[in-house]
Amino acid sequence: MSVRLDTDEVTGVAVVTLDRPARLNALDLETVRELRDIWHALRFDDAVRAVVLTGAGQRAFCTGLDRDAVVPQPGSPYMQDDPLLTVGPKANDLWKPVVAAVEGMACGGAFYLLGECEFIVAGADAVFFDPHTAYGMVSAYESVLLAQRMPYGEVARMMLLGTAERISARRAFDVGLVSELTDPGGASAAAVACAAVVAGYPPAGVQGTVRALWAAKEAARAMAFAQAPHLISLGNLPTGEQAELFAGRSAAAPRVR
Repeated sequence: MSVRLDTDEVTGVAVVTLDRPARLNALDLETVRELRDIWHALRFDDAVRAVVLTGAGQRAFCTGLDRDAVVPQPGSPYMQDDPLLTVGPKANDLWKPVVAAVEGMACGGAFYLLGECEFIVAGADAVFFDPHTAYGMVSAYESVLLAQRMPYGEVARMMLLGTAERISARRAFDVGLVSELTDPGGASAAAVACAAVVAGYPPAGVQGTVRALWAAKEAARAMAFAQAPHLISLGNLPTGEQAELFAGRSAAAPRVR
């Protein structure tokens, strides 16, 4: 199993842990399936009233889709298969609150998950970035999700500068992507503490609030997502050229601000 589920029946908090630290918790297709199954199972577990999502180890929360994952695509430019579109809790109709705990790197496809969490707690060593443009790819879905959480200019800078720059946990806190900073290694405990408070409230009111909050941005998100497949078809380099750019990536340390 590449995802762990630990439930505390006393507090009503479940902790979902991406457990592929050797791969920086990147999402292969099996991990995606396991996450979907977990979100579905949590819908029916009334003992769980709040959820924490985190990654194993200190190096990364998640680095997006595993580059070794093979995702067959239809031959038509009007149809695309993106396994990460259904990896998050909201995409699986889970309206229990989910708090993210981020240590280390969160980048690329990690934003499919972070974009569907209620709020983010981060350790001081966490960094956020999106590598798509550096490798000849359109950052479409990730950009939409973050544009609903951060000022436009901050999202644009992150997406356009690609691998050249990373946003520090402090900067992410300052611009509103992160709601709480902790000492390195402390994000999970802080997120669990928040989730335990929420889990102590009557669940119907909590879940209704989560649904209302999501509804406030749902229409804009759906309209933007509708444009994404066409933009990706038009803007992405062929897979082989993307791989060449990835293989030739600079070893220089990126700027962190």
